[in-house]
Amino acid sequence: MIIKALAIVSLCLASIQASKVGAPQVPKKHLVCYYDSASFVKEGLGKLVIDELEPALQFCDYLIYGYAGIERDSHKAVSLNQQLDLDLGKGLYRTVTRLKRKYPNVKILLSVGGDKDIELDKDAKELPNKYLELLESPTGRTRFVNTVYSLVKTYGFDGLDVAWQFPKNKPKKVHSGIGSLWKGFKKVFSGDSIVDEKSEEHKEQFTALLRDVKNAFRPDNLLLSTTVLPNVKLIPLVFPLAMSRDLNFKANSITTVFYDIPAVVNYLDFVNLGTFDFFTPQRNPEVADYAAPIYELSERNPEFNVAAQVKYWLRNSCPASKINVGVATYGRPWKLTDDSGDTGVPPDVKDEAPVGGNTQVPGIYSWPEVCALLPNQNNAYSKGANAPLIKVQDPAKRFGSYAYRAADKKGDNGIWVSFEDPDTAADKAGYVRTENLGGVALFDLSYDDFRGLCTNEKYPILRAVKYRLTN
Repeated sequence: MIIKALAIVSLCLASIQASKVGAPQVPKKHLVCYYDSASFVKEGLGKLVIDELEPALQFCDYLIYGYAGIERDSHKAVSLNQQLDLDLGKGLYRTVTRLKRKYPNVKILLSVGGDKDIELDKDAKELPNKYLELLESPTGRTRFVNTVYSLVKTYGFDGLDVAWQFPKNKPKKVHSGIGSLWKGFKKVFSGDSIVDEKSEEHKEQFTALLRDVKNAFRPDNLLLSTTVLPNVKLIPLVFPLAMSRDLNFKANSITTVFYDIPAVVNYLDFVNLGTFDFFTPQRNPEVADYAAPIYELSERNPEFNVAAQVKYWLRNSCPASKINVGVATYGRPWKLTDDSGDTGVPPDVKDEAPVGGNTQVPGIYSWPEVCALLPNQNNAYSKGANAPLIKVQDPAKRFGSYAYRAADKKGDNGIWVSFEDPDTAADKAGYVRTENLGGVALFDLSYDDFRGLCTNEKYPILRAVKYRLTN
């Protein structure tokens, strides 16, 4: 009897094991973490040094270190801060790549570009785009490939992330009523602003550049990814309102000008989509909106959301497993006018919100800075510029959260912030799982609460994303 019972148990265990073997395996979802070394040289609470970076690596599959740049005229790949990156024995390039000894499962890539390599003339005007100039020079492309390969190999990186600085799309102006209809009708004939007269040439040249980099990397099995920066990847085609109601038409209403997707995906191990900053205080100084919704907000801006960007890459033959959805760890603040009243709606804005003490960058608040503005025991009885914001959540999990403080009678102290928090970031990780995409690209570790100031838990957004990707 005992022998018979054991046989039955063994048969059941074998059946369970067989079912596990036969069951389709869900590919692992990757978590790509960005570290902007500019945070290393900040003063105050925004300074992220290597000792405080290290705890994040238990959650990351890839760490992308930014940013390198290119030298004008010579087109060489170079460090943007040689004293910080290359200093003998103490440079961050070697310090960061040595972390692989303790975290062997983390691949560390060097990123080039990323909106950090911008040169201004004496009148503070941006110089001609040297990233486009490099593409136009066959000799320059060769020199870039050789020098970037040397940087990656010399300092022990596992590969390169190409965050190329293409011209950004012109921001859409927000119109209402008849003005909106007329503007849309007129643009059917006049077309959108042209951001690059030679975009087709640059598209082909960029494809050739990625091919050459991959060919140089292949013998050493080095990785190659690209970061598609916000507001440069998709150009909206404006069409009549009647056409916009046709879902088939709308689904094909966006086009790229710089990425030949079916071609470049052959050379890339993965693609990090900057699916955020659709609205920012700098680009949209007159009206605030959700900075990074998952789904479409309105017919006027059908492409300003995560899903539209992802679907475009999928329709153009990019494997889902190569797509990492970009998730920001910060908020975008505007200064509210008194026209918005006590409700914060409509979010009519003016000028810029006060600069955050941690980020020290106009128009951006790190998660701990946003968290400190939300109701808590420290600001429960504060007034004026220190009064807590009112948080408005998104129960449908489609657009994200925002918080606001109405302007006072003098028109001062009004703030409207669209932000990412652990819950909304986890919602985006859930979207990645639902759509069976490659993973999440987190921009940036230095804007997460790496000190645990908000809830005494370090890296809460990073943790929330990792948990949702794996559970």
